[in-house]
Amino acid sequence: MPKKLQRKVPVPKATSAVAVAEGEGRGLSLPLRSRVGARALAEFTNQLAVLLNAGIPVTRSLRILEGQLPQGPMKRICKSLVDDVEAGTPLSESMAKFDGTFDALYTNMVRAGEAGGVQEEILNRLAGFLEKSESIKARVKGALAYPAMIMFIATAVLLFVFAFVIPRFKSVFQSIGGGVASFPWATRVVIGIGEHLEVFWWVYLLACVLLWFVHSLLMSKVMGYRRVMHTVALRMPLFGPLVHKNLVARFARTFGTLIQSGVPHLEALDILHASSTNVHMQKAVSSVHDSIREGSGIAVPMGESHMFDDIVVNMVDVGEQTGELDRMLVKIADRYEIEVDRTVETTFKVIEPILLVIMAVVVGFIVFALFTPLLTMMQSLNRGR
Repeated sequence: MPKKLQRKVPVPKATSAVAVAEGEGRGLSLPLRSRVGARALAEFTNQLAVLLNAGIPVTRSLRILEGQLPQGPMKRICKSLVDDVEAGTPLSESMAKFDGTFDALYTNMVRAGEAGGVQEEILNRLAGFLEKSESIKARVKGALAYPAMIMFIATAVLLFVFAFVIPRFKSVFQSIGGGVASFPWATRVVIGIGEHLEVFWWVYLLACVLLWFVHSLLMSKVMGYRRVMHTVALRMPLFGPLVHKNLVARFARTFGTLIQSGVPHLEALDILHASSTNVHMQKAVSSVHDSIREGSGIAVPMGESHMFDDIVVNMVDVGEQTGELDRMLVKIADRYEIEVDRTVETTFKVIEPILLVIMAVVVGFIVFALFTPLLTMMQSLNRGR
């Protein structure tokens, strides 16, 4: 790696959200509530890299982008960047004011490019990193959202049937063939559930809302609860391996990209710790950080954290010994992103038949419970004739 990329790059101190909202700093006009999507940010980064590669100065490149961007938060951010850079402010420092759009990883890599004189190369890496991150995030969200949406719709339909349809069947049965006690056990169970939900459906709805609110509050405030929930997520059947592989892929991709960009190891790990949402991965990153600070290696604390398998640990160990840690981390990220794709595909194939079987059993039981009294009544009428 060129020596000019090894220069120590301090982590930029991003302007607080309050300062952004109040318009402090030069050219800040972006409302606090405005946010730029990951895809839009990746496109902006890629286009800026293309313009810089063509030899166009930063200020003119930003002006070109500002002119072609549609009205919205990204256009207002670009205008602010143009004003700051024209006034002599470094691009990374101007970006740090919009910490809701350009996070510490982004601004730190841009600062590394400015310090090493390889801004176009850094932006190309950033664009690739953002595109890969968005792609893998979309695949994981799709894998998790599909069964959740199916179960939500199925549950809503069943609740409607139990609360509003089955009570109507009860009145029809009673008008034709006597009281509930004379019905088969399956019919009595279904009618009992329907009567209960007809009266207390709002209690269950309110309970679900309260449970979600309490869960969100505990996740944000109570570390012990968050640790337990993250442990459950990692150990869940089907989804646990998917979550784990995604965490490892993101760790390797982020760490490798930062090191390639010339960001010192300790500061790169600080950024990793701040950007990670899983407490177990945060603990692993902290262990690696402490080991490096004490002059030790990276591979041993990674192995002791139980977040990385032997292949990852050995590849990192080899990367440390050969001085190619960044390349090894990128290879690990590529490998695990492929594994995430395979796991997503496998998860879909397993979940679909499971959901179909569950729904078939539930619907079949309801149909059996509702039609059994009708068949009994028809047989009784035939005997009477």
